[in-house]
Amino acid sequence: MLRRLRPPAADGRRRLSGPVILLLIAGALVLFSLVRALTDEASLTESAQWSSAIGAAVPIGLAGLGGLWAERAGVINIGLEGMMMLGMFAAGWIGWQHGPWAAVLAGIVGGALGGLVHAVATVTFGVDHIVSGVAINILALGVVQFLAKLWFGAEGSEAAAAGGNDKQSPPMETMEPFTVPGVSDWLGDIDEQNVFLLSDAAGILRAAVQNVSWLSLLAVALFVGSYLVLWRTSFGLRLRSCGENPQATESLGVNVYLYKYVALVVSGGLAGLGGAYLAVLIHMYLDGQTGGRGYLGLATMIFGNWRPGGVATGAGLFGFMDALQNRGGGDTVHATLLLFALALAGWAVWQLTRRRRGSATAGALLAVVLWVWFATTDTMPSEFVSATPYLTTLLVLALFSQRLRPPKSIGKPYRRGEST
Repeated sequence: MLRRLRPPAADGRRRLSGPVILLLIAGALVLFSLVRALTDEASLTESAQWSSAIGAAVPIGLAGLGGLWAERAGVINIGLEGMMMLGMFAAGWIGWQHGPWAAVLAGIVGGALGGLVHAVATVTFGVDHIVSGVAINILALGVVQFLAKLWFGAEGSEAAAAGGNDKQSPPMETMEPFTVPGVSDWLGDIDEQNVFLLSDAAGILRAAVQNVSWLSLLAVALFVGSYLVLWRTSFGLRLRSCGENPQATESLGVNVYLYKYVALVVSGGLAGLGGAYLAVLIHMYLDGQTGGRGYLGLATMIFGNWRPGGVATGAGLFGFMDALQNRGGGDTVHATLLLFALALAGWAVWQLTRRRRGSATAGALLAVVLWVWFATTDTMPSEFVSATPYLTTLLVLALFSQRLRPPKSIGKPYRRGEST
């Protein structure tokens, strides 16, 4: 039997193999351990820090995965933020009456309805994708605030009596987290021994086996499932071809409209699940709780080069920085200057070995700037600490912009029967 060869990357670059990925993970672990030892900032590898990072990364990652589904089908989905709002409101509305798992289902449905509206506007009526997405964000904000006043804040209502008001829903039951018995305590014992690298690895790994939300496990399954569906099935091939060349796809008998509709409904459902995650996490719908995570999901999707693994990496990076500034404060964020300086220095060396002198020079200069900043200061001002997740996102996008390859027909209008 002939072996199926994996096609090369569309931009001519070689994809990372399994051993290379493992080597990068090992290098990152050594880097974290080294910085933790040099700066004496134990929070860099604490289990609580990484648990918080996972909690911050999941809703952003789900929004980014939703954007990936939409844009792989050729439709820009700026409306992810609004779909997260709809999902969070639906989860809060159903959750306080029927529990957290019903809230999760309601959040998916709420977000999927937002995706369906976006599909009707862009696919059926040909509305500009950006205009439609912005309109959905504005519309969703108005809808959830109006319904919150009507359903949660009305005087004498059952919801108001249960603790709801025009800014929040009544609290829902807690979704108990998942812990691997035995393994968590074993890793905790290793972490307490304070051994270089070994204890750091144990602290990080413990976050994946202790008090883990079931929705985090569901998010991991969705990332794996999205990769398998989009890159290992004929359905995924057709859907991605709609984002590359819909006219050629139509000539092969594929209903492009249908695939775009499916992609946008799934996109909205994933964003709505991200909103439901937030509602379950804080046990209620809370006005403004999405906090721009839909837009950050778009940033992680771009950083991830429209692939699930890249989206997960970008969400993890932002989640780590968000948790770092929330838990550690100025001293801990100050330690990350050294972390980024060393990482950029290594990246510059790697770029130099590939004869990319421009990128190597830029990385080296930035590494020097961060090193000088770290060496000449003792802490970070609070104003800068709160902005570090967003600055990190901009930095990463700027460094990796040259390797990005979006779908060719993304954002372009499509009409059945029209030629290119």
